[in-house]
Amino acid sequence: MLNDIMKSEEAALLRQLIDESQTIVLCCHQNPDGDALGSMLGWAEVLRTLGKEPLMIIPDQYPDYLRWLPNSEKIVRYDKRKDYVDTVLKIADLVFCLDFNTLSRTDEMADALATSPAKKVLIDHHLAPDVDAVISISHPEMSSTSELVFRIVWQLGLFEQQGKHFAGPVYCGMMTDTGGFTYNSSNPEIFFIISQLLTKRINKDKIYRNVYHNYSEHRLRMVGHVLCNRLVVDEERHAAYYTLTRQDMKTYHFVKGDAEGLVNMPLQIKGLKLSISLREDSERDNLIWVSLRSVDDFPCNIVAERFFNGGGHLNAAGGRINGTMEDAVKTTHQAILAFEDKLKS
Repeated sequence: MLNDIMKSEEAALLRQLIDESQTIVLCCHQNPDGDALGSMLGWAEVLRTLGKEPLMIIPDQYPDYLRWLPNSEKIVRYDKRKDYVDTVLKIADLVFCLDFNTLSRTDEMADALATSPAKKVLIDHHLAPDVDAVISISHPEMSSTSELVFRIVWQLGLFEQQGKHFAGPVYCGMMTDTGGFTYNSSNPEIFFIISQLLTKRINKDKIYRNVYHNYSEHRLRMVGHVLCNRLVVDEERHAAYYTLTRQDMKTYHFVKGDAEGLVNMPLQIKGLKLSISLREDSERDNLIWVSLRSVDDFPCNIVAERFFNGGGHLNAAGGRINGTMEDAVKTTHQAILAFEDKLKS
């Protein structure tokens, strides 16, 4: 069985807010990943079983490899329908903020969220939440926001009512935020949750293939190019980084999601502790997206906070550099040197 993650009064207030609200909005962070979409789609399905029709909003495009998720076609992109979303947020009764700890992670949608008169409920697993919410379900120790959604549903006694359209996205979110359950997933309760999701007859093997074996030939060749020509390994400090430029992406017909999982590959090198990805934004100049992965107790989240305007979890974090790729590489060298002792220990 699972421990409750909400106090009884919080659970009661959550049900009351849902019951009393007519216009309910669900939103997640920019560059939505499997956990952001999985938790949002899963929670939306729960609300439908309660007689609601929530509006799902994302700041921008999500990866192609997640388009198979049930009901993903109902998601509205803020960057495509700004006026419509702004209007909805002005009249919304309730907004669920999923998988982000601060409004700035919703990028251009942040102001509209901040000024919305709707009551907000935060469901998130990142450190230091600062969203002004009437209920804040924040548990950084959890594997994913999708796991939190499951635990909320379980605590509210709503699990039996759910089907594949709940279980599939939630499983996908948990799987992607743990790298296929290879990190941040040692809590035995995670596998109890998986066992319960499987009772809904989801095909976990197909979900894995849909996410990790669903790329184009161009993506495979791009990975070969990056590992052969762009990867820099600091053997002495057990760290590596690579660059992915806009020209590289053009050459290999890059689509959103093609870089997924690439940052984990250098960690296959024996003894490597830290891998850093530096990727130019496909549209905006002087913006470099940074992804970090680590093993054991090396805190890539602290590296992200100190050097890359970001944050995250112990073994998986992200950030950004407002500058050129040359600036990003320079900052990466500084970061590796700053953590030299811990990398070499």
